[in-house]
Amino acid sequence: MDITQPPLARSGRPAGRIAVILREPFRALTWHRFAYIVLALPVGVLCIPLALLGGQAGRIQRALAQRLLGVRVEAPERNGPLTLVHAVISAPLNLVAAMFSGLFWFVVAINLGYPLRPDNDTSDSWGGPTMAGAWAVHAAGGLGFLLVAPWVIKGFTTLQGRLVRGFLGADRRGLLKTTSLALTVAALCCLLSIPLIHQAQG
Repeated sequence: MDITQPPLARSGRPAGRIAVILREPFRALTWHRFAYIVLALPVGVLCIPLALLGGQAGRIQRALAQRLLGVRVEAPERNGPLTLVHAVISAPLNLVAAMFSGLFWFVVAINLGYPLRPDNDTSDSWGGPTMAGAWAVHAAGGLGFLLVAPWVIKGFTTLQGRLVRGFLGADRRGLLKTTSLALTVAALCCLLSIPLIHQAQG
């Protein structure tokens, strides 16, 4: 069974859907997905030379996806160069997935922990000038990111899982579409990161 799909679709009632959204940041599956995102980039990079040397790159990638995402892919009789192609093609998506997922959790942490920040000058801060007001406003933003982060992570890991199935499994259906979508998402995220980098430097 593919555990990458949360039970949101089975929660037909609005109250059920809201409960799923509120529960999602605290589910083990969310953190399994995040762990996959964190590990996918270094493991994928290491698999490039391993694939060139004819090693077990495909087996390693399939095992990682199965362990953390529940994506079970039956190994094909011959995978050939597709193992290397997967390691290269998935690298941009793995990079932006790690960057943006980490950014979301970072925003959650710095906003919920606003009083602990060294730059928490409330005189010109949103919700200021009192610490209680500033913390309330920042915490509200942090809670918003807390609720959104699991779905951003789910989107990335869904694409990553599809790349694993297509390149490292026996079923190639929709592989070109999935690859195009993954590269498009990676390119758009890179464009979105440019103003974030400039803001951080400023």
